[in-house]
Amino acid sequence: MTTPAQQIADVFVELSGGSAGTPLEAPELLTTLVRCGPELLGVRAVSAVAVVDARAEPQIAGSEDSAQLLKREGLKWSEGPGTETRRSGHALPCIDLDSPAARRRWPRYTPRALELGYTRTAAFPLRTREQPLGALVLLGSPADAPMSEETAALAQSLADFTALALIRGHELQESRTLTGQLEHALVSRVIIEQAKGVLANSCGLSMNGAFGLLRGHARAHRRLLADVARDVVEGRLRLDGDGPADPRPPGTDREGSSPTGTFRLTGTLSITTDITAPAPGRGTAGPPGRLTPSTSTHV
Repeated sequence: MTTPAQQIADVFVELSGGSAGTPLEAPELLTTLVRCGPELLGVRAVSAVAVVDARAEPQIAGSEDSAQLLKREGLKWSEGPGTETRRSGHALPCIDLDSPAARRRWPRYTPRALELGYTRTAAFPLRTREQPLGALVLLGSPADAPMSEETAALAQSLADFTALALIRGHELQESRTLTGQLEHALVSRVIIEQAKGVLANSCGLSMNGAFGLLRGHARAHRRLLADVARDVVEGRLRLDGDGPADPRPPGTDREGSSPTGTFRLTGTLSITTDITAPAPGRGTAGPPGRLTPSTSTHV
């Protein structure tokens, strides 16, 4: 026979991820909490809400459909013990929902809770040192025994442990995401360097020139640079090094200077022009003139 102490210990082990020790994701963690809550805390139903990432929607769970429905409606109305506790970070003691004070406090939540058969409620924050993440809400019926101080303390311990597990799970997920991004960036960098080597060897280019050819093709075809590089390395794409694929002149580095640092341009410009000018003081044309300049420019 399982003792109450052993039952409590089993719940905490389950919330921690069981024998595997892997943190549960938020939906599974809250589902475990509300599934174990009613029997452990001696109430009809339990609901929970948590917001670990401010950019995401609140995670909601309920031990029964009516408890989950009430929690969703409370969020929509910004009313109820869970909403109030999540904002303040403080626990709410057992409240009689059939009292005038409760009706004034939550004018929409209280009638709905009574309609669903809940006559008492209490709420405990899922809290960390920084801020509350959510709330654990207990919903009682007339058949439930009054909540003791020991039950309230156990409920707060469950809420605290759940908050800690939520934070650790979120940190683990962020770490995995960052690791994946770094691995992808490293693989992309390696494949680009390999493609530069392939192009430098096949087209007789410098590494800068190979990179310009690779980048120019990616821009022209609106493709990711790493995807073009992978096609080059795996032989699915052959690039011709004739003509600049990059807007800069071939053989220049990223600053635009040539390897030798100088340019030489030699040319001859010859212009022949017939000019017909009016004679002085007259409106008729004078004799034609001929201008033939020849210019040679060296830079």
